[in-house]
Amino acid sequence: MIPTTDRTPSGPAIAIAWECLSNYTRDDAFTARLTLRNDSNEAIAPGWAICFNTCRKVIADSVSPGYAIEHLNGDLFRLTMPAADAWEPGVSHTVEYEALHWAISITDAPLGFYLLPGDGAQPTDLGDPEIAPFARPEQRHRMRGDLLPTADAAWRFEQNAVLHLLPESAVGRITPRPQSARFDGRHCLLSRHAPLSYDRTLWNEASLLASMLGVLPGVVPGGSGDICLEIGPVDEVATNVPLEAYCLEIEPGRVRIRGASPHGVFNGIQSLVQLLGPNGELPAGRVVDAPRFGYRGMMLDVARHFAGVTTVLRLLDCMAGYKLNRFHFHLTDDEGWRLAIGALPELTAVGARRGVSLDGSPCLPPSFGSGADPEASAGSGFYTASEFITILRHAHARHIEVIPEFNMPGHARAAVTAMRARHRRLVQAGEHEAAEEYLLSDPDDASSYESVQLWHDNVICIALPSVDRFIDTVVGEVCMLYREAGVPLHVIHTGGDEVPPGAWLGSPRCRALMEERGWSSVQQLHDDFLERCRAILARHGVEFAGWDETALVREGERLLPNPRFAGPDFHVYVWNNAWGSGQEDCAYRLANAGYDVVLSNAANLYFDLAYAKHPQEPGYYWAGFVGTRNAFGFCPLDVGAMADLDPMGRSPLTTTLQPLDVAGRGRIAGLQGQLWGENARSRARLEYLALPRLIGLAERAWAPDPGWQDIPEPDRRAAWALRDWNEFANRLGQRELPRLDRARRPWDYRLPPPGAILQGGLLQANVALPGLAVHYTLDGLDPTARSPRYVAPVPVDAAQVVKLATFDTRGRASRIVTLNVEPA
Repeated sequence: MIPTTDRTPSGPAIAIAWECLSNYTRDDAFTARLTLRNDSNEAIAPGWAICFNTCRKVIADSVSPGYAIEHLNGDLFRLTMPAADAWEPGVSHTVEYEALHWAISITDAPLGFYLLPGDGAQPTDLGDPEIAPFARPEQRHRMRGDLLPTADAAWRFEQNAVLHLLPESAVGRITPRPQSARFDGRHCLLSRHAPLSYDRTLWNEASLLASMLGVLPGVVPGGSGDICLEIGPVDEVATNVPLEAYCLEIEPGRVRIRGASPHGVFNGIQSLVQLLGPNGELPAGRVVDAPRFGYRGMMLDVARHFAGVTTVLRLLDCMAGYKLNRFHFHLTDDEGWRLAIGALPELTAVGARRGVSLDGSPCLPPSFGSGADPEASAGSGFYTASEFITILRHAHARHIEVIPEFNMPGHARAAVTAMRARHRRLVQAGEHEAAEEYLLSDPDDASSYESVQLWHDNVICIALPSVDRFIDTVVGEVCMLYREAGVPLHVIHTGGDEVPPGAWLGSPRCRALMEERGWSSVQQLHDDFLERCRAILARHGVEFAGWDETALVREGERLLPNPRFAGPDFHVYVWNNAWGSGQEDCAYRLANAGYDVVLSNAANLYFDLAYAKHPQEPGYYWAGFVGTRNAFGFCPLDVGAMADLDPMGRSPLTTTLQPLDVAGRGRIAGLQGQLWGENARSRARLEYLALPRLIGLAERAWAPDPGWQDIPEPDRRAAWALRDWNEFANRLGQRELPRLDRARRPWDYRLPPPGAILQGGLLQANVALPGLAVHYTLDGLDPTARSPRYVAPVPVDAAQVVKLATFDTRGRASRIVTLNVEPA
């Protein structure tokens, strides 16, 4: 359910500009300037305030004299001018301040500004600021010790220079790469009316295939080949996931897909569709295939920004096309609760609305630039029961298991706030006993903490019996929705990450429970909560999953596997492994200790992180910059073999990493990409962040082990990996991205900007995915798909302004690169 509104905010127009002045203020802070100008024809009454979101915490005592910037909660801040008169038309306010960490890209700038007028009028959304270019070294580097170069046009040219265009015959036809594929030069033609025979148990797969064939011509020369789908043994493959194996045989006039199960047949269909030309032509040959890992997942966070049903179904279709089979659905967090729970309507009435409520009804504050209007916010929205069932059935038909996540006890502010609103409503109605039934917070809690994302009240009070009742009620309704959908529910993910230090210490209820049980540490309190969660899930026939913090215990400065929960029904998703963090081998230590592990490594598989270090590249970068090659180049069972630089560009130590033992290797269930939603403000941005990295993830999760880690010599290992990357980059540029362009609703995947240099009076250019077109202009105009295509070095006059962009087959352009004017 997505909010809609006809309300148009009215109020004064305010122009906003922002600039990072320097990241060299000190190693842990930068200086910025914010300029606001009243561009309307009316004065703004005294007492006004400007609110905005920023991921960089403002240092309060650094603000220009006469102004104050107050941290409200989360990423929400308020700018005031306490002693100001009315804000007259044409008058500007310039405010300088310091903030923690650094600002090197558009993602680091404040956003989502809105005006709170001093006369009590309704808030006015002002939008995002104009961001000054990041041009100087102190704007482009995080500190003086930042060794990582900016990914400008010259840097990209150097990176791309190791790649080359391959002939079509040398580029794989199927992604992910199959175990075996042989083609003999003959062809088969299919039409949309191709005769289709199938086992009775394959009705679902046959229906999906028939739908996919609907884009083909109705008549083909010589008549259409027929298609046979069948269940049968696929013995020629080596795999730990035999039920997903398939054999695809294509002959002139006939196609046969044999799968070890319906899922295997479905996988074969995906390969068939990739081979199928727009005119219905197929290469004759034989493909035998099965996956390397049984768990091949993608996580989508819809709590930070809501994604509508259509967007989710579209992502599921893309996942299925690349044989991913787990959809981790991050439904709740501090900034939103996205699934309607009938017994607890406040969860969505309050927890799915962000903004400034005009009627006084409770809602969550604006976050990540979602703005003041809760009815028009990308931060508002939820799935009704019927919508959630639609998603479950759509995924199930594509052999994708949906794993819902309800994050607790940290990252739970939306639920905590919603249950406080429920408590107030029932207390006002005189129903005091019912009010306590689902309360998630201790009203007398004096704990002082700040979460990673700057919340001060986002942790559930895990000593309350009402918390267990809440979890049981939510789990019960979720199980009911799965039953109604006719879809099995195996696992519920409970989050469990980033509980801030200091939580629970000031809660009388927590202290009382600890004294009653004789516990001396908060760890014991937390472990008891996890055990209760696990028991609640078990009563509903569901297994427990959580982030790595749920399986770790701190001993001094070290995080060690907690032996208490190890076992096959406790699934750990390990994310916190940035190079240089000391946690690079956390997944292996947990697997060796007996935990079932899903590799969710931030440094390779966090798709909310920026593709590259460039001011215009959206995304965070706390764990480094994650390009498509980072996902493709991941070594799941020996991460140190392909060690990367740390986020600041330094070489990390890898000699102390704990390797997987024999039993631990068997406990690595698979891989999962994470698409956190802080910067996914639209469907287009979501697709940009996901693709083509999702395809690199699919390659590494499905395709046979490339064996890089087994090559002892570093130079030879790197050369082997580069050879494989060049083929995959060609596969993306020549086959996969053009195929996505031909979809009924084409994808807004990221097009890599070209690399380029001017040398000796010549323009030289290249591209990260060979096969994509680069077009250029020399007159300062933006290039289009009709501009000259770069094929060889181009003479350039010193006075000419060069502009280039990468283009897809639809004529859509990448970010435009400008030479001779400003850093590109």
